[in-house]
Amino acid sequence: MTGFQPPLCMTQGDPSGIGPDLALALYAAMRAGEAPLEPFILIADPGLLHRRAKQLKIAVEIVESTPEEAASAFEAGLPAARLQAPVLGEPGRPDPADGPATVEAIARAVEWVASGRASAIVTNPIAKSVLYRSGFAHPGHTEFLGELAGRHFGGSFRPVMLLWSRELAVVPATVHVPLARVPSLLNTDDLVAIGEIAAAAFTHDFGIAAPRLVFSGLNPHAGEEGAIGREEIETIAPAVARLAAQGIDAKGPFSADTLFHAQARDGYDVAVCMYHDQALIPIKTLAFDSGVNVTLGLPFIRTSPDHGTAFDLAGTGRARLTSLREAVTLAARMARARA
Repeated sequence: MTGFQPPLCMTQGDPSGIGPDLALALYAAMRAGEAPLEPFILIADPGLLHRRAKQLKIAVEIVESTPEEAASAFEAGLPAARLQAPVLGEPGRPDPADGPATVEAIARAVEWVASGRASAIVTNPIAKSVLYRSGFAHPGHTEFLGELAGRHFGGSFRPVMLLWSRELAVVPATVHVPLARVPSLLNTDDLVAIGEIAAAAFTHDFGIAAPRLVFSGLNPHAGEEGAIGREEIETIAPAVARLAAQGIDAKGPFSADTLFHAQARDGYDVAVCMYHDQALIPIKTLAFDSGVNVTLGLPFIRTSPDHGTAFDLAGTGRARLTSLREAVTLAARMARARA
C-alpha cells in the first residue's frame, strides 16, 4: 500500500493478567493527551476488551482492524485484531485453555513484522507456568520469539536481554540460572558476542554512533587483581580487549559496587553485567516502575514492560501504566531509528 506506515503491534499477554487493562488504559491516556501518541494495533479478543473496559469503567471503543487500517481506526477507537482461538480471560483466574490464544497473538505479531505490516512488537506479560499446562514447549517468551524469527527470517539468532530506562541500561550476561552456576557459564566468546549485539543495537536502534559499553567484574572489587578470583583476568578482560580491537568502545571489567552511581553512569551507554541480580537490582532501584525489557539480537524490534502478569491486580484498575507506556514509546523510537 503506497504511503503505508506500519503501526506498532501489541500482544494481549495472558488475558487473565493486567495486559488487557494496561492496553486499554494506555489508549485512553493517549487519546486524552496524557501519553505520547504512538498508534498501535492490539492483537487480542475484542470481546475480552469490551468486558474488561466495562469492568474498569474505561470509556474506549474497540474497533476491529487490520494493521493497514490501524492508523485511521486509532481516531475512532482502539484497533484490535481478532484471534482465532477462544479467550476466557477471567481477571485473576489464569486458565490453560487461554494458552493457544496467547501463543497465537505472539506468532501473529512476528508474522506481521516479518511481512512489513508492523514496525515493532510490544508484548504484554505472559505466565510461563500457565502456558506449560497448555502444552507450550518453549523455555520462555524470548526463546519462542527466537524460534519464530528463524522461521520467518531464516538463520539462527541469539536473543540478548536488555533492561532499559531513561536512567540506566543494563545487559545481564547470564539470566535465569542459579548463582552457583554463573562462573562456569561465563566465557570470553559469549561476552564478545553479547558486546557485539549490544553495540550494534545501540548504533542502529538507539541512534548512538559510537556506543560506550562497560563490563562489570564478577567478583568483589573486580577480583582485586586475582586475589578474590580470576574470572576478570581470564574471561572478562580478554572479551573487552577483543571488542576494543574491533573498534567498539568497550571498557572494564569494573567493580560493580562503583558502576551505578550518577557520575559513573554518565560515562557509558550500557553496562554488561555478569549475572541477573547484578544487572537488575540497580535498574529496579532507579526505575522500578519505568524499566523496559528489550530483546536484542532479533531481526525485529521487541519491547515489553518490565513486570509480570500481576493476576492479583487484573480488573482492579490499580495496575501501573508507566512501564507499558515506556515500552511503547521506546519501540516507536527504535523503529524510527532503524527505518
